[in-house]
Amino acid sequence: MTASTGTLDRIVDVANTLLRPKDLQLKKYTILQRLWAGYGHICHIEAAPVDNGRTHDKISSSFILKLVSPSASSSSSAAAQTSSLSEDEGHLRKLISYQVEQYFYTHLAASLPADVAVADCVGSIHHHPAVEHDGEANGQPTIALMLEDLREEFPIAGEKRTALEEQHVFAALDWLAKFHGFWWARSSVVRKGQLRLAPLEEAQRAGPQRAEGVWLNGGYTYLATRRKEYADLLEDSDSEWSSALCQPIPTVYQSLAELVAQVLSPDVSSDASSSAISDYETLIHGDVKSENLFANTEGSAVAFFDFQYVGMGLGVCDLAKLFTCSVPMHMLTTDPLSGDVALAMTDGERGLLQRYQRTISSVSGKEYPWHELEMHWSTALVDWLRFQASWGFWGNTTWLEARVRHILRDRKWVEWVVENSQAKKK
Repeated sequence: MTASTGTLDRIVDVANTLLRPKDLQLKKYTILQRLWAGYGHICHIEAAPVDNGRTHDKISSSFILKLVSPSASSSSSAAAQTSSLSEDEGHLRKLISYQVEQYFYTHLAASLPADVAVADCVGSIHHHPAVEHDGEANGQPTIALMLEDLREEFPIAGEKRTALEEQHVFAALDWLAKFHGFWWARSSVVRKGQLRLAPLEEAQRAGPQRAEGVWLNGGYTYLATRRKEYADLLEDSDSEWSSALCQPIPTVYQSLAELVAQVLSPDVSSDASSSAISDYETLIHGDVKSENLFANTEGSAVAFFDFQYVGMGLGVCDLAKLFTCSVPMHMLTTDPLSGDVALAMTDGERGLLQRYQRTISSVSGKEYPWHELEMHWSTALVDWLRFQASWGFWGNTTWLEARVRHILRDRKWVEWVVENSQAKKK
């Protein structure tokens, strides 16, 4: 993978700056991949002790450097379709997401117990001095994270698999349940930071000062940040989901997709009146997929990475993407799915959810009644399908569509969504 001389010099300079406090220096690096739209690079770093006669702690010499430094050209390309950079939601979403990830690794990750494996943060900088002038000149931040190389303990990459192995599914489900359970019991700690709003709202609020904190609404698919895609789905007369999700319900003058989004949206203030999710709010990963995990050689444990969309929400929102994109179909259903079939929850799906329920309750010390979990789960599936229908389907889509058809025919669930969405307005 080629990069400009200036970029290569920057990688060397930033790597040494982050390694120096550990009495290490860069020995060799390999660019693993470029970030979206040329916004930076992810590199494998090999480090060696600095020869200064000091005694060194035993420390791994293998690290991962995530260097975010958008060039003027990449920023201009991202904003090409808008009249102002501040109006480019995709560009803002990415920039804020890198700040969110930095906050997670530097403020929250170290609190996690050992059985919820994430990379240790070796060092972190924002606006490195060597590139400060360039950063100011093009108005872009430079963010760098030096992270532990998870591959030493978890050498099996999930990669772009259509489905995980069964043992990896269980390990991923357990990791998520422990992660959600840990932060469910500590949601007030997370809220001590300034929670980041949807990109365009955040741009209006933050001004020139960079706020710190995770997303108020974890993930990148929620309706407030996908209005354009929603409008496209509304106009798509060929999609069954246009009328099912986007047409206003006469009694409330809002669509089912909008009501679902209201139910799932965390309140800005933790002092807000109790809602359908406030008692179950936790920190979610926000981008759960096989590409974002490594497994140990036994397949009994995994470690997740890529925390750009970590934020508040219901843990089942992470599960909706996991089940659709990474769980083998036979673990969810063995029923033939075709046409406009509707599918009730099967024993396989229920078993996975009950495993999650047991673990999250055990870790958090809180009860998660099955009725509440099932309502939350159904709501998360409908919201996830709304995004897929507007963006493009992938994964276990026949299962997802069949499940949502069944959910939409459940009058008790529809009444629950309407009631709880209206309660949030009061």
